[in-house]
Amino acid sequence: MSRTPRHLLLLVTAAVALAGCARGTADLDAWVAEVKARPAPPLDPLPPLRTFPPIEYTADGLRDPFSAPVGSRDAAGPRPDPNRRKEALEAFPLDALRMVGTIGTGPDTLALILAPDRVTYRVRVNNYLGQSDGRVVSVGEDRIGIVELVSDGAGGWLEREASLALDEQ
Repeated sequence: MSRTPRHLLLLVTAAVALAGCARGTADLDAWVAEVKARPAPPLDPLPPLRTFPPIEYTADGLRDPFSAPVGSRDAAGPRPDPNRRKEALEAFPLDALRMVGTIGTGPDTLALILAPDRVTYRVRVNNYLGQSDGRVVSVGEDRIGIVELVSDGAGGWLEREASLALDEQ
């Protein structure tokens, strides 16, 4: 029997709490309507447009930039060999390769190259590496000399010297 007054007190408290929630949202709706009815603040005026003086472009006597340059395709210049079989190290950019050592001495010296695939490759003179048709022209104890073929942008090719130094880590 002692539990009945507690249950009754709990029931009365719940009824009062629910009665407080039954109040409508009319005051909230009125406030929202009043805020929406207020006039919007004026916008800042746009800044005045600046006018620039017209400049006349005259290209009389100049080459059309959209046409191929005359005489740029020199058949006697260096060219990559399209029939040459690509070597494994040509799949990686030159700056991603690391020289980690050498084997041997003199003209038979081999360089050890660590590629991004974590495989160490042996390289000698006339091997190719890098993505610009880089041919190894010298192998020293501390560096590899490379000659790359790069496009000159006009249909021809230029030789560019590069090197890969021994990584002392």
